[in-house]
Amino acid sequence: MHGMYTLALLNGGVGTRVAAGQPKQLIRVNHIPAMIYPLIAVDDIPEIDQIILNFPAGWEDTMRKLVADYAIKTPITYVEGGDTRHASVRSMLEHCDNEHVILHETARPLVTKAEFEALIAADKDNVSFMLEIPFTVAPVDPDTQQVTGSLERARLRNVQLPQKFRKTTLEAGHAYAQKEDVVFTEDATLCAVAGADVYYIPGNDRNFKVTTKTDVRLAGYLLAGDDDDA
Repeated sequence: MHGMYTLALLNGGVGTRVAAGQPKQLIRVNHIPAMIYPLIAVDDIPEIDQIILNFPAGWEDTMRKLVADYAIKTPITYVEGGDTRHASVRSMLEHCDNEHVILHETARPLVTKAEFEALIAADKDNVSFMLEIPFTVAPVDPDTQQVTGSLERARLRNVQLPQKFRKTTLEAGHAYAQKEDVVFTEDATLCAVAGADVYYIPGNDRNFKVTTKTDVRLAGYLLAGDDDDA
């Protein structure tokens, strides 16, 4: 363990594929809003003593009421979401009081307390859960629909969340991105490209991102405990 942690929980954005105009984190999985599951998972972890929760513009009151309804005890700071995920992380950093930051997203409601604890226990400072890729991926030219080569699957990983970083590492990564005028879709690759040492530990295929109606049904099935692997 490396001291105390702040959880920066990405919770911005209004869903188009699954939520029909409302924030996708309000989609109910087994009658509970998706955003509540990660909050419950970390609420009894003593190393996490601060949560930064962002929200889409105009939805702060709704988010605060939901958190109150589910009696989350860990202190929460509410921050309006940015135009992109990248911008949201950057704006949340200035509110993080701890030297160590865990990033997660409410679109991954199947994350477990044990996974957060394993991440905290990992001996490196900058660590992400990642999965082996069970299928073949190929580089292509989307304009011509031409296959342009091959990629070695053993040297690729599916990036998951949660991830943990030193706050200074994240700040340096985002400063690099701003200087280079580039935007990343997640922070493990951002920090690595910016020059930090970033590591991974094996993830779990249950901890998937809920983005479609099929995902919502599958998440509900798994959270109900109907599978043998729970």
